[in-house]
Amino acid sequence: MFSSKLRTLSSSLNISRPPSSPSHHHIITNTLRHFSLYSPTTMVSKTKPNAPISHPIDESYLDSTIQKRIQIFDSLKTQQLQHRNTIGGQLIKITLPDGKVKEGKKWMTLPVDIAKEISISLAANALISKVNGVLWDMFRPLEEDCELEFFKFDSDEGRDTMWHSSAHILGQALEMEYGCKLCIGPCTTRGEGFYYDAFYGELGLNEDHFKLIESGALKAVAVEIIKDLPEDKTITVYRCGPLVDLCRGPHIPNTSFVKAFACLKASSAYWRGNRERESLQRVYGISYPDSKRLKEYLTMLEEAKKYDHRLLGVKQELFFFHPLSPGSAFFLPHGARIYNKLMDFLRKQYRERGYEEVVTPNMYNMQLWETSGHAANYKENMFVFQVENQEFGLKPMNCPGHCLMFDHRVRSYRELPLRLADFGVLHRNEASGALTGLTRVRRFQQDDAHIFCTESQIKDEVGSVLDFIKYAYDIFGFTFELELSTRPEKYLGDVESWDKAEAALKAALDEFGRPWQINEGDGAFYGPKIDIGVFDALKRKFQCATLQLDFQLPKRFNLSYSTEKESATERPVMIHRAILGSVERMVAILLEHYKGKWPFWLSPRQAIVCPVSEKSQEYAVKVQEQIHQAGYFVDVDASDRKIQKKVREAQLAQYNYILVVGEEEANTGQVSVRVRDKGDHSVMTIENLLSHFKEEIAAFH
Repeated sequence: MFSSKLRTLSSSLNISRPPSSPSHHHIITNTLRHFSLYSPTTMVSKTKPNAPISHPIDESYLDSTIQKRIQIFDSLKTQQLQHRNTIGGQLIKITLPDGKVKEGKKWMTLPVDIAKEISISLAANALISKVNGVLWDMFRPLEEDCELEFFKFDSDEGRDTMWHSSAHILGQALEMEYGCKLCIGPCTTRGEGFYYDAFYGELGLNEDHFKLIESGALKAVAVEIIKDLPEDKTITVYRCGPLVDLCRGPHIPNTSFVKAFACLKASSAYWRGNRERESLQRVYGISYPDSKRLKEYLTMLEEAKKYDHRLLGVKQELFFFHPLSPGSAFFLPHGARIYNKLMDFLRKQYRERGYEEVVTPNMYNMQLWETSGHAANYKENMFVFQVENQEFGLKPMNCPGHCLMFDHRVRSYRELPLRLADFGVLHRNEASGALTGLTRVRRFQQDDAHIFCTESQIKDEVGSVLDFIKYAYDIFGFTFELELSTRPEKYLGDVESWDKAEAALKAALDEFGRPWQINEGDGAFYGPKIDIGVFDALKRKFQCATLQLDFQLPKRFNLSYSTEKESATERPVMIHRAILGSVERMVAILLEHYKGKWPFWLSPRQAIVCPVSEKSQEYAVKVQEQIHQAGYFVDVDASDRKIQKKVREAQLAQYNYILVVGEEEANTGQVSVRVRDKGDHSVMTIENLLSHFKEEIAAFH
């Protein structure tokens, strides 16, 4: 069902707490079904092509819908307030992070009340609280003795809550201005703002609509307080100004916290990501608690546009895309140099860290994917085809193939941990509208590896992978943060094995010694994982490396190894890990991170020899050959341009070193060395230059 999200964050309603009789809960739950009023099969477009931007759709229809929702909401809210006042009032103890204890009243004291007791500033800036580790609205009553924390915008909890709430503000603006049918509106997984999917009929949104949407959002922000009543694990209802919807929450305490709001872009989407369903439009937005931070963010976006990898990739002749193979990059010679350098870097580390590289097939009979569980959970994202009347699929990941490799002969405990690395080509059936340069493709390679180990080896192996990640990201110049993603709603296996896996990852994270956070319910369907969020030079966050612990695939493939005890076998644990993630995506991230100025060790244009005149061209070619034989990428500018022009062109092409040679250099066997971004130069022998190159690369490894 298409649910109509709340719009202006004015109040909320929890329908199953405080405790009530089963019959009361049943009546309320059935009543709440009226809140989801739109079905894809009954959608009718009330817009016309070329309709004015400000044209609202059937105001009387909207008004009747709004009134119906409000009546239901107010009725249920009144019932709950009466019930809460009847059972509340007992004293409870509230423990703060510093160990201080406050007193409150059950079902009556709100987190915001405690914040006011601590300081006016905290009450004015806290966006969300956490009660016994669970995010909790500032206006949701406390239910029992508890530990209480507060979070402002500068925290992940506060920022995500503001952007979740801002998505509702965006939703209100969209529906009220265009009468669209709203679908979902979360904060983005990249951690930069939020979006809202909606059905607009024949109206196509573009940047011309953004001013009107932002104006509608500012009207929504003018509505004051969220009066958050307790939410429940089952279902929570929020009213936001004139409209009401089912929503898990939590939300910011007051929409006036959203001081700055902007629409960023519009794109196409599908209902629930299903290509067979209705075509929707997605509007992305961003919000901040002050206009200064919004301005800084928008400035950063403008700066990032200058270094968009899709533009730089063409400018530097690294890669291109062609409509005859959508979502599959063509890496040109200079792009392939970077691609292979990244893989060579990892291969060197594999040798030092005890990995064995393997090569596995690209296509498998679908029986493999049925065994692994991917047929049931991932088939819509696979390329499936018929071969001799049997169904096959291109592999979207390497793990099931590695299970076959582990199982092709009897394994001994002496072989564990067994670390199998694979750069195999993968294909995923991404929607055409989701394809974005190198960051979202259909054909790609991962620096994929799977570690088969005993349970007693888990902590050490996870710790080693974390050390590997830190080593690589330090070289790239990335900072990163860690999250433990736990069991999702849809999962394979039993709760006991999931708990065991999560405990092992927590122990390894604690021993690693860096801060980490819990990301509840966001694990893979086969096991919990550690997600690594990478921050580039523009402070943007990306998901690259991943580390996943899997008790399920070894069980589904019936993997085993012989133990020290005679005739005894045990099942291995499987660790999925990647450092770069997709090599394609890492090329894109690094290209933007370095702003096109590749470090010497990774550069596809390490040096160029520029002869001053035709008289020194023969010596220039000799210099090129010496540098080439030493293993570096070097070119010669043999054109008849002036030397100043040659040097300038070399700088624009991002050559790390520009080697000018004239008659004097030819006579002395030297080169005049200019570094890419420096004005000065020095004279060096070829031998000393190559020693310098070797030292510079060694500094990165």
